[in-house]
Amino acid sequence: MRNTPNFLFMDDDAPPHGARIVTAGLQEVGVAFMVQPAMTPDLNPIQQLYVELVEERETPLSTGLVEG
Repeated sequence: MRNTPNFLFMDDDAPPHGARIVTAGLQEVGVAFMVQPAMTPDLNPIQQLYVELVEERETPLSTGLVEG
């Protein structure tokens, strides 16, 4: 029994992702993949996480010092 990778390949319909060699390679190693329309980042869950990470990074950290 082959080990199946524990992730989902999100195909954003970019030309390299649709190449037969890529599709065949994913199927050969047992990677699940999902095709979504091009230019639709709102359908990709990782994009939502990325937005949150960027917002968190831009929020200044508290120094714990009280200015007076």
